[in-house]
Amino acid sequence: MTEEQIDCRGLACPTPVLKTKELIERGSVDQVTVLVDNLAAKENVGRFLSMKGYQVDAEEREGNFSITGVRSQASSCEMLQAEAQPSEDNKIVVLVATSHLGRGDEELGRKLMINFIGTLKEMGSELWRLILLNEGVKLAIEGSEVLEQIQELEKEGITILVCGTCLTHFNILEKKRVGETTNMLDVVTSLQVADKIINLS
Repeated sequence: MTEEQIDCRGLACPTPVLKTKELIERGSVDQVTVLVDNLAAKENVGRFLSMKGYQVDAEEREGNFSITGVRSQASSCEMLQAEAQPSEDNKIVVLVATSHLGRGDEELGRKLMINFIGTLKEMGSELWRLILLNEGVKLAIEGSEVLEQIQELEKEGITILVCGTCLTHFNILEKKRVGETTNMLDVVTSLQVADKIINLS
């Protein structure tokens, strides 16, 4: 079994994920252990390894995290088959980088955002991903006026990506109640493959 370990402590997002990606793409790595020092990086690396077909286990020691991924051949094959499956629907990405819609009256902007999020379901199966950046991540935390609506979107199969760097900046990572903690690599990849992008910033 090929085993590798990389130390990504002290590195800002999305560098830990990029280094992990570079390592496993260089060749066949059966087991990889990644060391990080923040919760956002731990979630991002763990999710990335899972997407690549690894069984993931994480341990915390004195504020540091050790994420170990062991390659699962069955999972890898299933993932490749799913990626190869064509989709008849357009992939629409909605990128929200604000907690209010528009500029001007803040209270009006708050109400407009509530209405916008509540109406997203009308896009139907074409709505593929909702990406929350900057102040937009506050829509995904406890106490958010649109939390229930976003949770409903997730239940319907919409991928909700919430910026880990932004959550950490606002010190609200532990308050997130919906979506996957994400990094800029996921954001850029999503925008690259989307058929249409709706940008609210």
